[in-house]
Amino acid sequence: MIFEAWCQLTAISDPGALNNSGRPVLRKTPEQNVCKLLCIQVNSHIYMAKAETPRDVRRWFAAAIRELWPVAVGSLSLRKGPCIRPNCPTCASGEGHSSYALYGRRANRRFSIYVPEKLVPEVRAAIQNGRELQDLINQAGVRYVSALKRQYSQTK
Repeated sequence: MIFEAWCQLTAISDPGALNNSGRPVLRKTPEQNVCKLLCIQVNSHIYMAKAETPRDVRRWFAAAIRELWPVAVGSLSLRKGPCIRPNCPTCASGEGHSSYALYGRRANRRFSIYVPEKLVPEVRAAIQNGRELQDLINQAGVRYVSALKRQYSQTK
């Protein structure tokens, strides 16, 4: 309990210590990372040990994802290629034209969407939020099943 309070105090005193969903951000030095990761383990152990109900898990999940917008799944890539103009000096020099694309899958088919350079930071943030959402879904699944099992064993 004391360590949990220390972790929360550390996060409050370091505004960059938490990301948008309230989870610690990794730092540059290994010592800082060990401290943050240990904090994550202690917090998750303490929170997982309490007797949650499926309703509690639902409330936690809804609160955790409330700030995760926009979201996207996939990868952002810088691609280079020739254009369609004949005698283009950039293409003739072999340099090619650069553009960003979001790659992903929909119904087991790959797709790509052109992303204008001005939108790249927003799309990167959406992809990061999508990864955080997937992590939260995994955590919610474990917590929900644990709560269901606990509820079932109490009704027996």
